[in-house]
Amino acid sequence: MEQTLTPTTCWSTEAFRRHGELVLRLLSDFVETSRRGDGKVARLEDVGALIRSLGIEDLIAEGGVSDAQFEKLVRGFLDGATRLQHPGYMAHQIALPHYGAALADLIAGVLNNGMSVYEMGPTAGAIEVAMIDWMLSKVGWQPTGRDPDRPPAPGAAGGGVLTNGGSLANLTALLAARAAIAPEAWERGTPSDLVLLASGSAHYSVARAAAILGLGTQALVKVPCDAFGRLLPEALPAVVERVGAEGRRVLAVCANACATATGLYDPLAEVGAFCRERGLWFHVDGAHGASVLIHPTESRRLAGVELADSLVWDAHKLLQTSALCTAVLFRDGATLGRAFRQDAVYVTEGHRETGVDFIEQQFECTKTPLGLKLLLTLAFVGEAGMAANIEAVFGLAGRVHDQISRREGFETLCPPESNILCFRYAGDDAIQSRIRQELMRRGDFLVTQADVAGRRWLRLTLMNPLTDEATIDRLLETIESLGRDLERDRAPAGSA
Repeated sequence: MEQTLTPTTCWSTEAFRRHGELVLRLLSDFVETSRRGDGKVARLEDVGALIRSLGIEDLIAEGGVSDAQFEKLVRGFLDGATRLQHPGYMAHQIALPHYGAALADLIAGVLNNGMSVYEMGPTAGAIEVAMIDWMLSKVGWQPTGRDPDRPPAPGAAGGGVLTNGGSLANLTALLAARAAIAPEAWERGTPSDLVLLASGSAHYSVARAAAILGLGTQALVKVPCDAFGRLLPEALPAVVERVGAEGRRVLAVCANACATATGLYDPLAEVGAFCRERGLWFHVDGAHGASVLIHPTESRRLAGVELADSLVWDAHKLLQTSALCTAVLFRDGATLGRAFRQDAVYVTEGHRETGVDFIEQQFECTKTPLGLKLLLTLAFVGEAGMAANIEAVFGLAGRVHDQISRREGFETLCPPESNILCFRYAGDDAIQSRIRQELMRRGDFLVTQADVAGRRWLRLTLMNPLTDEATIDRLLETIESLGRDLERDRAPAGSA
């Protein structure tokens, strides 16, 4: 029986069960068909057409959705959604989330505990403390000390919070770096003589952070790199000396682990040793690649990360956790405590009573229980399961690299260091872009592109272990056919 909901009946448990069962059934079908490779990976229709097909304007104007309308809306939404579980999805760095993380999102949506204030989500707060301490232990840093049963050993206690994405986490880390070098900046503004040192392959959020901090993107000083965009530690002394001679100070040295475009890791041990020697803040953007810390052998790629002052680590990339769930971690937790300074009794008094102080260590005043997503994923698959997923997609990238390298008419950038790799089909940069555009239009495969070493490359991010060599063969055959057609269309009339 359908029921029109009013403000006083909006939590009809009977309607919730009925609609929830429908959603779970449709989502299960969506995942099953996607994993089989049925249908398109993505259908990039016109925005206006999608708005009309979903009946959005009528739903807004009328409300009181019926069961039939609700089912039509959910089916239409799923039909137009990008299928990350599809073997042909090889585009962006977003996890195929474990259903434990999806269930956590449902639980969080029902409870709506804005857990930045401890009294608004004590269980969520406890989980976040535990998740941060777990991640700190993987880096090799001390726990936060917020759990009285796990006090840190003598020395600086680590610190960190979970936040909504790597961009916000990078900004948080650099705010802490600013507080360390210019403690007056919170009240007086950011000194104009500060600069950030980073490679040209740093994530765009680093430049954004420089602009948001008031420095402007011109304060981002690029450090020389090798041919593949990896920072050269031997170039740092000259850059630091030049900056100093210009009367400027280094806010932080930023390294990639790994670079978004190429999946390659900067030499953290060498960069970290230099920063320790010079007393410079060392920040590691490990949004994608820090997850190898849980793998017994791939963790070698982060050798030296323990020398960092701050680290960003996304769980929603390689840890099978739904978006968003990012940790920003600190070797010395006190540095995070100095990044933000405000006092509003209605939200700050609670932490002084409990000792849990998220509200003064992050941007968000209201935050969903992000740690629950990571915890439930761990609870279902464990560290070993997460490590096995990393091993599967990293191993796949290596095999795909060899597969492409053997194919005539194709070129790879370099052997992959992660699950990201770049390659090209014969032809100029325009051909690569046209190929990607046509792949997107057809919808059977979804890939991205990147500019590296002055050239444009097609880029694969292999997030799905179901993407096998047969899938790659079909992709390469499609690219070959597209490339030949594009070259023929561009050839002058009458040419052979």
